[in-house]
Amino acid sequence: MVQNRNKLIELFIGNLSNAIVHEILEKAVSSKSMADKYRKELATSFGIAKRYREKINPLKRTFPDKDINYIKEKIINNVKVELMIRISKGYKNIDLTLVDRLVDKALREVKIKM
Repeated sequence: MVQNRNKLIELFIGNLSNAIVHEILEKAVSSKSMADKYRKELATSFGIAKRYREKINPLKRTFPDKDINYIKEKIINNVKVELMIRISKGYKNIDLTLVDRLVDKALREVKIKM
């Protein structure tokens, strides 16, 4: 069961990271059509992350602090790495200062962090 839980946590982290990356990219673009594509990807990834969250731990129970810290650090690292890759490819107006705030907001929305 622990292996399955660890895999679910990694899948959750990946989808939530993807959602946050696309939320930042949505804010960075000026084109409405690109923003719509990022918004759609954000909604899809966030929905999948919510489903994984429900499978990991019942919503009424809190996560252990070590899990919360691991998840938060991993998401922040994943998002920053992906955004740096995008910046190196020539993406403009990406605000890396949004990462911590958006990660905290997302963790509260999926009831990982209260």
